[in-house]
Formats: sequence, structure tokens, C-alpha cells
Amino acid sequence: MSAIEVHRGNGPVVLGLPHTGTDIPAEVCSQLNAAGLAVADTDWHVHDLYAGLLPDVTTVRTLVSRYVIDVNRDPSGRSLYPGQNTTALCPTTDFDGQPIYKEGLEPGRNEIQRRLKVVHWPYHGALARELQRVKDIHGFVILYDAHSIRSRIPHLFEGVLPDFNIGTDGCTTCDDTIETAVCEICKSADGYSYIVNGRFRGGWTTRKYGNPGMGVHAIQMELAQSTYMDEAPPWRYRPERARLLRSHLRDILTTLSLWRPI
Repeated sequence: MSAIEVHRGNGPVVLGLPHTGTDIPAEVCSQLNAAGLAVADTDWHVHDLYAGLLPDVTTVRTLVSRYVIDVNRDPSGRSLYPGQNTTALCPTTDFDGQPIYKEGLEPGRNEIQRRLKVVHWPYHGALARELQRVKDIHGFVILYDAHSIRSRIPHLFEGVLPDFNIGTDGCTTCDDTIETAVCEICKSADGYSYIVNGRFRGGWTTRKYGNPGMGVHAIQMELAQSTYMDEAPPWRYRPERARLLRSHLRDILTTLSLWRPI
């Protein structure tokens, strides 16, 4: 089941891609209903959106769908957003709150542990190794955790999501100058909206690895999918929208690659 892609670079930025995969093993497919097989909550095209924007960047990606197991969730099952609607470590509902499994075929404790072993842990093992390797080169490392989501999901949040959703868990996961630099680029992007630590404050990955005092800086970017694609099946990538968005994402990644601790 495990399928981890690692592309090594020697620059200070590591790009995490935890939710772009759509692979589901046959035994899990047989348990999913039509909503589950649709994998609607994929971070569609995010790996293509960022491709080629920054030379010498390291990327770590899982090809496995988040419907199998969400590698951006606490392996203990603890909620990232207590009191708010969200999805679980091994989701049993989609972002609209609808079941994704056939009745009675939801994963039990042993199956969840198996999926942790074959998907979650290998992804984080690879990510941790790359963060350490890059830190050994530069003395610090910046993890940029790349995500996207539909701009309207009433079950998860009210209204329309801003275009750029920056998460640093209250600026605890990175140096404040990193947060400020990314915010300034998003603020100056004409025609786009942004927010810092709004509905998305940074997932488990950002919070786990972000430790500025130890030279590991982490920031999450959750993009509204309306900025680069159609938000309905077949989830078509829109190059004309993506082209403009990519120019701003290039500015962000380039700025991060030039950042140095004081």
C-alpha cells in the first residue's frame, strides 16, 4: 500500500505533499461506497501546481489517498480542531459529512494500526529524514506543507474560504519573519484574499515538525481550489487560472529559499 515519492534537492525548503494521492488498495476499494470511491477531498493537482517553481527543492509526497489514512492527522486520533467538524485519521466521512464506507465496513482498531504502519509512518519517516538532511546542509530547514480545498464546504466552515490560508499555529511553528514574508506576498497579490491562522491553523505535520528554536520552521498553505481548478467533478485543472497563481507561489517559495536566520 505504501507509495512515497521523494525528490531530493539541496536548497533549504522541503515541500510536503500529503493529500495529492488517489491510490486506494483493492481491499479498501471493496469497502468504500460511491462517495468514497470518488475521492472528492483530494488536494487535486497540487503537485502539478508547484512543479518547477523552485529549483533544488526537496519534495515528499504520498500517492495514497487520504481516504485510506490521513498522514496529516495525529496518529493518536486526537482532533486538530476540537469542537469543530473535521475528518478522522482514517476518515469514515467526507468533507460534507457523508459516509464514505459501505455500512458496517468502516476500519476497526487493528485495520487503523495496519494503515499507520504501511502508510502514515513511512511518509513521516521519509519526511523526517529529508528535513534532517536539509538541516544538516544549511543549519536550518523550512517545511512548506502544501494543501488545497474547495472554497465552499458548509460542513467545515461558513461562507467562502479565502484564497490563501496560511497556518503557523499562532506563529509557533516558524520564525515570525517567515510568517510575515509570506503574508506580505499574499497581501500584495492583486485579486486574491488571504488569512493567517484562520480556519486552518496548520495541520499535525506543521505542528509536529515546526520548532524554530531547533532550526526547523514549518508553514502550511491551504489554497482555495477555485484559484486554479474547477471545484466539481471531473476536477479539471485550469491552466489560465493556475498560471497567475503560480507566479505568486513562485514568489513565496523563492522568498523562503532566500530566508536566513538572524
